[in-house]
Amino acid sequence: MELILHKNNSRGFFDYGWLVTRHTFSFARYYDPERVNFGALRVLNDDIIKPAHGFGKHPHDNMEIITIPLTGSLLHRDSMGHEEIIKPGEVQVMSAGTGVFHEEYNASDLENASLLQIWIFPKEKNIKPVYNQMAFDTAPAQNQWQKLVTLNEPGTLHIHQNAVVSRIFLEKGKNIEYQPGENSYGSYLFIIEGEISINGYTLEKRDGTGITGTKPFNIRAESHAQVLNIEIPN
Repeated sequence: MELILHKNNSRGFFDYGWLVTRHTFSFARYYDPERVNFGALRVLNDDIIKPAHGFGKHPHDNMEIITIPLTGSLLHRDSMGHEEIIKPGEVQVMSAGTGVFHEEYNASDLENASLLQIWIFPKEKNIKPVYNQMAFDTAPAQNQWQKLVTLNEPGTLHIHQNAVVSRIFLEKGKNIEYQPGENSYGSYLFIIEGEISINGYTLEKRDGTGITGTKPFNIRAESHAQVLNIEIPN
């Protein structure tokens, strides 16, 4: 098992006025040849959008795009005809496939909206574009892993890749094990809130770590913590 540590303050950072953004991996104006991807995980952006602002219409293709709102609400429109509001507790997936245009705005004129956006390379190119979103109860995520996004498991959102996106709300002092799949490249953990320890390392809010291999690993909550786990196939 190899562990790659990405501290919060090592991420790419830009303040555009209407958007404050941090990039775990190379994106837009941020480029680090040692931080381009983690297996099929290409993008992990941590965005704050000011009221009544957002991303205008722009194209995507052949990418699995996952959006996780953290605060506020987002207005989504796309060339497939969807117009939706996405709020905390919900997750959105868009398989861009052969190509899709979309736009995403802060739906409020008063409050900031914050979100995580994840891009994963698909296992098959040029599929028909697909959009979906789903609300998830937090109860199943208390001190146990809750799957949000998979290839095809019931009760989850589906993408065209053998990836698994899970979350957990871990009480202080609790330990939890994660068993990667037998064909896993590894897991990328992102600490949304709180502090955890793993293999002698301490990870704090907005730190990330890539853990390669298929051996199980254990994390411990040093404070109440919310952790996102993105498992990527080999």
